[in-house]
Amino acid sequence: MNTSSKPAPKASNKMSVIQRASSGWFMAVIVGSLVACSAPSPRPSAPVLSRTDPPWAAPAPERPASEPTRPVPAAPTGVPRAGLAGLPGTPAPDRPVKSRWTPVPWDELPGWSEDSLHEAWNAWLKNCERPGPVFGPLCADVRRLSIADADEQRLWMVSRLQPYRVEPVQGASEGLLTSYYEPIMNASRQAAPGFGVPLYAYPAAAQQAQRQGAPWFTRQQLDTLPEARAALAGQEIAWLADPIDALVLHIQGSGQLRIQEPDGRSRMVRLAFAGTNEQPYQSVGRWLLDQGLVRDATWGGIKAWVARNPQRVPEMLWANPRYVFFREEALNDGAEDAGPRGAQGVPLTAGRSIAVDRESIPYATPVWMASSGPALRVQRLVFAQDTGSAIVGAVRADYYAGAGAAAGELAGRVKQNLRLWVLWPR
Repeated sequence: MNTSSKPAPKASNKMSVIQRASSGWFMAVIVGSLVACSAPSPRPSAPVLSRTDPPWAAPAPERPASEPTRPVPAAPTGVPRAGLAGLPGTPAPDRPVKSRWTPVPWDELPGWSEDSLHEAWNAWLKNCERPGPVFGPLCADVRRLSIADADEQRLWMVSRLQPYRVEPVQGASEGLLTSYYEPIMNASRQAAPGFGVPLYAYPAAAQQAQRQGAPWFTRQQLDTLPEARAALAGQEIAWLADPIDALVLHIQGSGQLRIQEPDGRSRMVRLAFAGTNEQPYQSVGRWLLDQGLVRDATWGGIKAWVARNPQRVPEMLWANPRYVFFREEALNDGAEDAGPRGAQGVPLTAGRSIAVDRESIPYATPVWMASSGPALRVQRLVFAQDTGSAIVGAVRADYYAGAGAAAGELAGRVKQNLRLWVLWPR
């Protein structure tokens, strides 16, 4: 869930993990995240949109006479948000405005006939917990088809959905894919030798500042000012061993803790994103590079610098004024495989959930994603179920890799090209 990246409700601070335990991969995680990222041009008279077309769809591009055309449904020209208000058949004017959608035939989707759709169906069932008015009418069929074979699922999708290529209003149609994950860490319920770094619940004073649209104390002020320390008193949820581990948890926006209780019992809990101090996110990796303190801003490079300069760790952390607060959620037996809840409010599914820019793609939208790079080659159905402050742009996604060290290792390496198609009800 990425935190430096996510707004409420979960705003999983997603600093896309190029950013987001063990050695070499961890820093790539932080830094990418740490160091990672069209305004629509107004149109004169916007056409009236139909209920079946997404309101920001663009017309199919004209083709030269010599090029054979493939039949695609007509779609209205994309319009900025201001042009949507009051138009018959359009949803509320708070819909996405950063992208244009071009209708295309299904055979444009790379790997469309090869995806294991049954693997995506569990994510779709979760999607139906909070589908919204556009996708809610499909959920009865989605549940019925959960026991169908892939061919039947594929035929149903073709009959009920129309693919639209997602493009910026201006610029290239290829975007950026990054990845994030949910770390699993050891923790103590109380401060103890070896566990001295607190993780906090969302203080009432910080919530009040957020409601007023004002930033709260910076990270440095939270560590040093008596009034800030007083506001945090009693809000400790758990204690970690390493301040850098805490930073990673802040960046990812959630994590699982193997927590030691005062009575000696050990159990698994999840810390989910609750809110932030509303300060801007800054990359500590970028700070180290800008200060000339490291040439290698990978996790290994930062860890090495920290080992040589323990007295400067607070200074490095204070370079990022953003601070993240959590809420504790129980993990039942076997629930470790269930992802944290994204900004849509449904549990994320490893390999099938993405974080997107809400002003390009709405939550709950099925999306066809294609990306090929040294870390990951993927052509598959995913769902827009999360967001993050670093996830900005028309063709931009953060891929939820899952929980634990292997997911973190993958997430730390993903920074590559991306193409997206939304699948919108006909």
